[in-house]
Amino acid sequence: MKNSMEELPVIIGQAGPHDGQRWTIKEGIVIGRDADSDIMVADRKVSRKHARFYSTPDGVFIEDLGSKNGTHLNSKRIDEPVLLQDGDIVQVALAQQFVYLSSDATLPLEFDHPEEIASRKERLRLDKRTRQVWIGGTEVNPPLSVAQFIMLEILYQRGGRVVSREELVDGIWGEEEAYEVSHQALDALVRRLRDRLKAVDAESHFIVTVRGHGLRLENPPE
Repeated sequence: MKNSMEELPVIIGQAGPHDGQRWTIKEGIVIGRDADSDIMVADRKVSRKHARFYSTPDGVFIEDLGSKNGTHLNSKRIDEPVLLQDGDIVQVALAQQFVYLSSDATLPLEFDHPEEIASRKERLRLDKRTRQVWIGGTEVNPPLSVAQFIMLEILYQRGGRVVSREELVDGIWGEEEAYEVSHQALDALVRRLRDRLKAVDAESHFIVTVRGHGLRLENPPE
């Protein structure tokens, strides 16, 4: 029996910092330099909100969001939303390229989930290579933003140990920009991440605040 996820269109990053990563398009995916973008590209050539993939009954469109350096489809700059065809190449400024596939079923085998990821026994699992997250047998979709995934990955790697707020800020925003990040910005990111996880599993409390110390991941066995 074919998994229903295989029928959904996908984009795969190539020729950029997200090379090899893939995202399933269920509704919309915003690409930009902002940390809360669905796909964050930390490059000054990329506008804060640069471009958007979005799904309609007629198919998936790519739309430039008024960016300074433009969005190109198959080497031609676009000025209005364009319906994508299987195999189309989308270039965001000169920073990141994506290939569009109309169905997950056309993905090459190298993008299959690694066996070691599938065999883990925790309820929440993630794959750093593809930036996919599963809770039980359900993939978190649309994918987490880059900042959300980095936070979750840091907590996941600590295996339930507490991570200080300072370490999280450094890991997510980088040491050079960390001094400009407020506690409110980190708290807002935590809330958004919790909301995304609760949308899949409302009963579990994965991100736990340890007052005066930091955060930890509570990841019960499946």
